[in-house]
Amino acid sequence: MKRILWSVQATMFYLLTLAGALLPAGLMQPAGKAAGSLMARLLPKRRGIAVDNIRRALPYMMKRPDWTCPLDTPEAIARELFRHLGISLLETCRLYHGRGDAIIDGVEIRGGEHYERARARHKGLVFVTGHCGNWELLALAFSRRFNTPLSVVARRQNNPSLNAMVEAMRMHYNNRVIYKDSGLRQMLGVLKKDGIIGILGDQAVFPENGVLIDILGRKAWATKAQVVIGRKTGAPLVPVFIHREGGRSVMTFYPEYELGSDTSDEGVQRDVQALSRYVENFAVAHPADWYWVHRRWKRAGEPSC
Repeated sequence: MKRILWSVQATMFYLLTLAGALLPAGLMQPAGKAAGSLMARLLPKRRGIAVDNIRRALPYMMKRPDWTCPLDTPEAIARELFRHLGISLLETCRLYHGRGDAIIDGVEIRGGEHYERARARHKGLVFVTGHCGNWELLALAFSRRFNTPLSVVARRQNNPSLNAMVEAMRMHYNNRVIYKDSGLRQMLGVLKKDGIIGILGDQAVFPENGVLIDILGRKAWATKAQVVIGRKTGAPLVPVFIHREGGRSVMTFYPEYELGSDTSDEGVQRDVQALSRYVENFAVAHPADWYWVHRRWKRAGEPSC
């Protein structure tokens, strides 16, 4: 019975993504915004999590000098967030069905020299990023624009049929997928061959797998994977993010982060904190582009929505 259910879910996913991919390009933005608004209504629990997370972070963000967002209420930011998610959904539909070349070609690259400088060391490379903008587009656009494959660390879908379909999309342009449940050895192997891996490090982890840091004025558990891998391999850690500006996406590379010399637990915590600041800075500068709908602060001693 479970296999039948999985097959039905995968078939529905395929048909829905196909319908999204066949929309005329001129309708992507308005249709995406409408789809996002519908998602917000159909997923009230997730909308509630987003509003609660934003409400708790908003006083902290509004005190930051880089806060320029004209939206000043949690509800307004959450509404714009879901609209952006809807656009990303339709973009991903086109990417999945091989109709996303114009979307990829329209991505603006900023700070590419930081990537080139780190790449020239030939020690492999770790992209430090998060659930920002259309993160699926980031991986595919990077591979296409720089003609270099990227191995993306991801969580395996519970439905194997659905997982195979999502994996097929993520492996366009010679990309690879490394699953978290068996990924460390594969990540080290990619870096040993001077390859590139991408880690989305902005979700809560279990205490045994991370360190406790500050994110947007609140305590949160954060993965230490990038720091551990960087120390073990010497691979440069390069923060890279993607956000929306009007009708296009912008991919921004930042200078390589240099790990501290302190290898103690406290030293690792300081490095994880410093890397997490990049995500925090992104959320402040582009609040409608960060994935507020996950429980980022769970297990850190605070009540959840």
